[in-house]
Amino acid sequence: MKVTRRQFFKISTAGLGGSSIALMGFSPTAALAEVRTFKLARATETRNTCPYCSVACGLLLYSVGDSSQNVRSRIIHIEGDPDNPVNRGSLCPKGAGLLDFIHSPNRLHYPEVREPGSNAWKRISWEEAFERVATLMKEDRDANFITRNDDGVTVNRWLSTGFLAASASSNETGYLTHKVVRSTGMIAFDNQARV
Repeated sequence: MKVTRRQFFKISTAGLGGSSIALMGFSPTAALAEVRTFKLARATETRNTCPYCSVACGLLLYSVGDSSQNVRSRIIHIEGDPDNPVNRGSLCPKGAGLLDFIHSPNRLHYPEVREPGSNAWKRISWEEAFERVATLMKEDRDANFITRNDDGVTVNRWLSTGFLAASASSNETGYLTHKVVRSTGMIAFDNQARV
C-alpha cells in the first residue's frame, strides 16, 4: 500500500482525534474509571539520616508491614526530608539510590569474622562481636600503651590502634565520641568525612 504525505496526515489526524475523544470520557472502559490508591497511603514514615557523607541529609523512609512482633517491615520508598534544614528535601545521586543499597543481596546483616590463617568468613553473634572487639582492644592497649616518652615526660598514648568516627553525627555525639576515644589514649582519630 502506497500512502502519500497528505494521506498520512489524514490518517494521523483521525487517529489522534479518536484517541482524544476516548480520553475525554466517551469511552466507558473500566480501566479509565478505576481509581488507583497512592502507594504510600498505608506505609509507615520514619525519619533518618543518610549514611554516605558528612553532609547528613535528612531522609524519609517508607515501609510496609503489619508491625507485629518479630516481623520485619520492608522499606519500599526513600526520599529527602523537606523539613530537614540541611538538604530541604533534595538528595544527591548516592542518597537517591539508597533503596538499592538497602535491598542489595551483598549487604551484610550480621557480624562475621575471619580467624587468623583461615580463608573463610564465619558468622558470629553480636554478643561475640562486641566481646571480641573489647578483648582485642584491651590486649593491644595493655601491650602497646606508652606512659612516658624517652625524655621521661608523661604522655599516656596508645599508637597502635586508631578510630574512625561517623561523619553524620550531631555535635554532641561527636564531642562524646572524641572524649571517649581520647580517654583511652588513642592518637589516631579521624572522621569519615575526610575519607
